[in-house]
This record gives sequence, C-alpha cells and structure tokens, in this order.
Amino acid sequence: MTDTTETGERPRGTRLIQNEATTEIPVHLLFRDDPDPVAVPLRPAVVGTGRAAPPRRMPPRAPARPAPSVDPGLAERGGRALPGALGVLGGLTGAAGAVAALGWAGALPQIVTGLAGLPRYAGTGLGPAQWAAVAGSGALGLFGFGGLARGRTGRAWVLTLFGRYRGTVRKSGLLWVNPLLLRRRTDVRLRHWRSEPMPAVDANGVALRVVVLVVWRIKDTARAAFGVEDHETYLRECVEADLARVLSQLPADAFHDDAPTLRNAEAVGDLLTRKLAVDAEPVGIEVFSAQPTRIEYAPEVAAAMQRRRIAAIDAQHRDSVLTSVVDSVEDTVTRLTTRGLVELDDYERKALVKDLTVAFYTGRGE
Repeated sequence: MTDTTETGERPRGTRLIQNEATTEIPVHLLFRDDPDPVAVPLRPAVVGTGRAAPPRRMPPRAPARPAPSVDPGLAERGGRALPGALGVLGGLTGAAGAVAALGWAGALPQIVTGLAGLPRYAGTGLGPAQWAAVAGSGALGLFGFGGLARGRTGRAWVLTLFGRYRGTVRKSGLLWVNPLLLRRRTDVRLRHWRSEPMPAVDANGVALRVVVLVVWRIKDTARAAFGVEDHETYLRECVEADLARVLSQLPADAFHDDAPTLRNAEAVGDLLTRKLAVDAEPVGIEVFSAQPTRIEYAPEVAAAMQRRRIAAIDAQHRDSVLTSVVDSVEDTVTRLTTRGLVELDDYERKALVKDLTVAFYTGRGE
C-alpha cells in the first residue's frame, strides 16, 4: 500500500479500533461511499483494563457544630422510696392511734361504740393532751397513706421539693414516697415516632417530601424534665433541622453520573442518626435510629422528574448497548487479523467494521 489510492485520495484513517479505549465511532462506516467522514465523540469505554469502578462514597463530614449545653450539675440520680408495706403499716398505726385518742377523750360517737360492742365511756374530755394525741395520730395516718404510690414498669417518678430536683424513682410495685415531694411521671420505655411528610430539598434544590421513623428513649430523666421545656417537641424540631442538613448534601438522583445519592437509605439513615443523637444527648434523650422510610419528589415537580429519570435510564441503556457493540467489533476484528485468518487493507477493514457494527447493534437492539 502507498500513501495514496489509485484515485489520488488520501486514506481516511489509520486506526479505527483502539486497544484500551474507544473515544469515537466513525459515522461514515454506515455509508461506505461518503467522502467526508464525520466522527461523533462519545464517552470513553474502557475495554479489558481489569480495573474496578471506584466505590460510592458519602460526602466528607462537615465540621461538628457546638452541641447545646444544659446545667452541668443536672443529672439523674436515685430518689428515696420505701416499700409500700411500711406506708400501709404507718397509716394503719396512725388511724388506730387517732381512734384510741378519741376514745380516751370520750369523743367517739355512740353509734361507733355500739357497733364495736364497747361500753359507753364518758372520758376525760378533749384537753390539750387528747388533742395532741389525735393530731399526732392523724398526721401519722395521713403521712403513711398519702405517700403510697404505684410504680409501673417502663415508667419513672421524677421527684421535686419546692422546685428542687430530689431524685428519680424507677422501681415498680407498691412504694412509699415522701408525700411532700411533687411527683412527675415520665415514660422511659423504648419509643418510636413516625413523622408526617416533611418538606426538604436535595443538593440540586429539588423539592422533596420525606417521612422519617425515629426510635428513641429517655436516658436521663432529670435533663429531659428540666433541661428543656418539652423534650418531645424538641426532638421533633431537631429531626426536621437535621433532615434538612443531611438531604441538602446529596442529590435525589444522579441521572448521568455514578455518584452517591439519597437512594442509599442506609448511608443517609446512618448520617441522620449520628447528627440527631448529638443534638438530643444534652437533654437526656438517647436516639437509636433515625431512618427515612420514604423519600419522594414534591407533587409540583414529581411529573417532570419522572420523565427525566425515564430519559436517563433510556440513555444509559443505549450507551451500554453501544459500548458492548464496540467491544464486540473490536474483539472480532482483532482475532481475525492476529490469527491470520484474513488479510485486510484499510478499505476492507472499514467495511468489515461497519458491517459488524450494524449486525451487532441490530441484534442487541432486538
């Protein structure tokens, strides 16, 4: 072969199929007699390099914000509670003492002595000693019965005296607690909260609707009761704020790029859980899981994004088919020529590549 053909025209190209990557497909292969070939640039398709695609990674963590702080001296500690039998015994003792004091003074009604079968006793009258005995016995009875409380499994009593925290009682059963203490019942069981669809935006500013399931419980009853006005409202507002921070770091869909998206529910849930746990820890709330159960486009953009997703899927399918066809053509031509089965000049090679491309693409399309 010489540098020019018999008609005086220059050869159209010296290499059509590359060994490592194919960056363009000559359109003139479909038209053998076209004198001016036009190359259509495509994305590189690596063939046989043996290198795996890099794994998807979440974006780098943002610098930690200062966590909210509460009174450092506010921490849960055990409150004093006695068995309920002691309170019952004290109440019965006080009641019996009051009856005895009234009988000593002769102040018991006649109907009571008649029912008890006791003879009528005139008594000594209600003097200072009798009044003191009645008052002391009555106070003991009220103090004994008034301090009885029923502790339930999964519930706790937060005790205060004149606004000062005096401890937490987590025991169950019949208990006796100082009746002068104000008791506030707190639920310490494992709880879950499923949010309503909350508005958010992704990294591209696309409007979303997200539903989150949060599993949590109160770990420190003192901080949950006194460190914040309402710990449940605080937790819900933290969920909304942290959700906006997490979702704004990633796009909802990567239509043409192999990049991390919000469809990776495990990674998104793990990041959201970490952020929410940091915000809720100062108020005594322990967060076990904060998992988005549903991430969808807002109604006003759902139709447009659905059409875009379908178009991206179709484009990816066409690109994969075309890449596979190019690889097959390259492998076929290489085997034919390296094994000496055929000897092709430049024109015949172009024709063979064109015919194989059309045949393989037609077969893959079907």
